[in-house]
Amino acid sequence: MDKDNVFSEIQDALQGKKFTSITEAQTFVDRFKQRHNQTPCPEFQGLSPDQMHRFLISPFDTPELVSFISPLETKPEAPIATLFNLLAEAIGEKGLKATANGNLQRNFCQEAALRFWEEEHYRENTRFYRINKETDFFDMHVTRLVAKLAGLVHKYQGRFIFTRECLKLLDGQGMAGIYPRLLRSYLSRFNWAYWDRYQEVPFVQHSFLFTLYLLMRFGDDWRPNVFYEDSFLRAFPKVVTQVEPNPVLTPEHMVRSRYTLRTLIHFAAFFGLAEVKSNGKLGYDRHYCVRKRPLLAEAVRFNLEMK
Repeated sequence: MDKDNVFSEIQDALQGKKFTSITEAQTFVDRFKQRHNQTPCPEFQGLSPDQMHRFLISPFDTPELVSFISPLETKPEAPIATLFNLLAEAIGEKGLKATANGNLQRNFCQEAALRFWEEEHYRENTRFYRINKETDFFDMHVTRLVAKLAGLVHKYQGRFIFTRECLKLLDGQGMAGIYPRLLRSYLSRFNWAYWDRYQEVPFVQHSFLFTLYLLMRFGDDWRPNVFYEDSFLRAFPKVVTQVEPNPVLTPEHMVRSRYTLRTLIHFAAFFGLAEVKSNGKLGYDRHYCVRKRPLLAEAVRFNLEMK
């Protein structure tokens, strides 16, 4: 809630009140603010200001509100899990030779893309370009970077190899133990703006836990991506000030497009937490429908009453 609104509410509450001392007045204000911070807000979809504050500043350290499960109880089904398995298979016991620039080899990227997309989608996705380098298969490029940030894969003597921690996890827990490491690194260490190269809007990533809360609460049914955009902007209207002026698009339009791309598609769908379907159109006419997948409840546990 806006601080100006809170100050206005305090002023209204003070109307007609008489205090015998400054200490008594301060105690009244402190109690008012405490009640306010613990009261659910409509713009936060039932969260209180205090809960939202903790969502934003300590998303991994508030077990009374939310827990990130590790290891998972089942093998996760998600694009990033499939991609990591392809990379792990190629690394094997001997490692995977890197290019002179320290990237994945072209042949591996081509073969992995064919297996990931399958033949029909591979032809469609490579209709206008060939996969000649790692960044041409950007999904795999992102997976490798996140695996590195998670301390799972690194380069040694010109080859990609597993870290000792990764070998331990693979042997003991498999992807049920690897996935939470990838998830946390993507949320806290990987720069989401790198994927699309558009202007950064840091708060889109910073507020990831609120999006997961929205998906958990409203994701049983298919909803348009605009529903989640609206909820995000209603909760954080000042985020539009993070966007630099554009001669064509309004700040709100730019925030909406970044939110859908980075949060719903490149995060929730990529990690198998949500299913996102496109209407098939291109450009500004493209819209999406979104609903949660079972993996969301397996990977993230909200300890909140959701009405």
